[in-house]
Amino acid sequence: MTALQVIELFAGNNPDGEPVVERLQVSVNEDNSCQLVRSPVFIKGIASGDYIKVDKETQQFELVKRSGNLAVRIFCREDSTGLSDKLTPRLEKLGGELDLETARVLVYSIHVSCGFDKIEEILNSVCDGANSVWYYGNVYDPKDGQTPLNWWQDVLKPE
Repeated sequence: MTALQVIELFAGNNPDGEPVVERLQVSVNEDNSCQLVRSPVFIKGIASGDYIKVDKETQQFELVKRSGNLAVRIFCREDSTGLSDKLTPRLEKLGGELDLETARVLVYSIHVSCGFDKIEEILNSVCDGANSVWYYGNVYDPKDGQTPLNWWQDVLKPE
């Protein structure tokens, strides 16, 4: 088994124009590709289990292979503990995992085969009115935030 390492990826610029990086735990493979251990908070387009190759100079990445996991990011105006207590058991019943919990952020990974409708029903019922907002981290094109990437069509295609 490969030891876990931490990499830094460019996440964007802060309001002052300074670069922001996110530190992610990965398993590094023999071909120097990295498999994400958890879904990121700020890096768009990837999720837990995905394989990426990283340019160490620019801290940019290239997606090598998708795991089929959706990254779900929830941002809270208040402490997220109560929300996590309600949401986590319901997503775990679908096979989802809580990747990160901080005072104001929750990040989950859940396989796309669970279905967008089921996942969104849970998120909307628990997050609605809870001073929080949720987003998919790897469903829409990071360039515009609106165009579906449609990668799940290949994952869900019957063999």
